[in-house]
Amino acid sequence: MKNDVYELVTKRILDMLAAGVAPWRQPWVVGGAVNWKTQKPYRGINAMLLDSGEYATFKQIKESGGRVKRGEKAQTVVFWKWLELKDKDSTEDEPKKIAYLRKSAVFNIQTQCEGLQSKRKALAFQHDPIAAAEAIINGYVGGPPTSFASGRAFYRPSTDSISVPPLQDYPKAEDYYNVRFHEMTHSTGHRKRLNRPGIEQFGEFGDHNYTKEELIAEMGAAMLCATCGIDNSTIEDSASYIDSWNRKLKQEPMWIIEAARLAQKAADHILGVTFEEESGGAAPAHREAIAHGIR
Repeated sequence: MKNDVYELVTKRILDMLAAGVAPWRQPWVVGGAVNWKTQKPYRGINAMLLDSGEYATFKQIKESGGRVKRGEKAQTVVFWKWLELKDKDSTEDEPKKIAYLRKSAVFNIQTQCEGLQSKRKALAFQHDPIAAAEAIINGYVGGPPTSFASGRAFYRPSTDSISVPPLQDYPKAEDYYNVRFHEMTHSTGHRKRLNRPGIEQFGEFGDHNYTKEELIAEMGAAMLCATCGIDNSTIEDSASYIDSWNRKLKQEPMWIIEAARLAQKAADHILGVTFEEESGGAAPAHREAIAHGIR
C-alpha cells in the first residue's frame, strides 16, 4: 500500500483549509528586496519583480549624497494610490474613491549606485542541520543543482536549477527544509524526471498552470517534512498557503485531491521509492537513504 504518512498529511491539510488564507509566504528574514530609506520589505508583485537588495528612488539617492552609476537602468515598482472623486451631480456627501495604479523607478543601492551605505543590520541564525531532512536532500538521485542566495527561492525549469536562501537566513531550521522541499518538488516535474504537465509552461505569476503547480509543490513539501518528522512545525503554514492558491481554482474544487496524488508521486521520486504493486507486486522498494531510517 502507499505511504500512510502521505494520506495523513493530505487529510490534515484538507481539514485545515478553512482556517484562513496566508499571503505569499517567505519564512526567511534575511535578504529580499527592501526600501533603502525605511528598510520596509517590498510586498506582493514588487517582491517578485526585484532581486534581493536595498532600493531607493533617484530623488532619495541624490538627497542622500549618492549617485546612480553611469548607464544603469531603473527598475520598476508599482503601488496603489486612492483618488477621491466628487461628482458634482451626486447627492452623496462622501466622495467616490478610485484605486489608481502608479509606478516608480528605483535603483539597487549596492549594485547600481555609489556613495550610499547599506542600512541593513547583519543578521544570521545558527542552526544545526536536521539529519533526516539532509538525508532526503542528499538522497535525491538525479536532482538539479542548488545555489544559495538570500531572498531568492525558486526552481527554474529552463536551467533545471534550484535557488534557496541559506539555512542561516531562517529563524527556524524547519522552515528552511520546507522551502527547499517545495522547490525540490517543483523540480520533479521536469521532462527528464516525471514530466509533469505545466512545469515548463509557467505563465505569469498566479496564472492557472502556476497555481496548480504551487499546490503540488506545497503538498509535496508537507509530505517530505512529515517523512522526516518536522511536519508539526510546518503543517499549519502549509495549509493556509495552499488555501490561498486553491481559492484561485474555484471552478475546479476537487483539484486539491489531484494535487495530492501528483505530490505523492513527486515525494516518492525524491525519496527513491517505487512500488511493486504497479507491476503486480505489493511491497515497496526503497533506496539506501530510506533504509537508514527515513520513514
